[in-house]
Amino acid sequence: MRAAAAAAALLTVVVGLGVRFVAAGVVAKYAGDALYTVLILALVVCVVPRVRPPVAAGIALGVSCAVEFFQLTGVPAGLAAHSTLARLVLGTSFNAPDLFWYAIGAAVGWAVHRAVRTGQGEGQAFGTVS
Repeated sequence: MRAAAAAAALLTVVVGLGVRFVAAGVVAKYAGDALYTVLILALVVCVVPRVRPPVAAGIALGVSCAVEFFQLTGVPAGLAAHSTLARLVLGTSFNAPDLFWYAIGAAVGWAVHRAVRTGQGEGQAFGTVS
């Protein structure tokens, strides 16, 4: 599961960069928001491979929302002024619609994680997969 999650994280970054390359405006922005949460979910699974899909999705959604609300402090914007990495990871300014797209990303990540777990037989080994 860890290798699959690492591959998913890498693929998510590639897709996110690809979306930015071929699309602009709200399409690129909100796809990026959803993919941000998918990336966090994949990283959670990398760290804790046996995490259940709803738990991984909840953690990813929680982290994404926490980062978004952290933007209200102005600290991420200050860090982003000095670091491209900080800008990519923390963003710069609060945007309420981002919260919706984080939820979409969490839902998609949950569904993919569940499908992968079920396909690997982990669902049968640990009872029903949620």
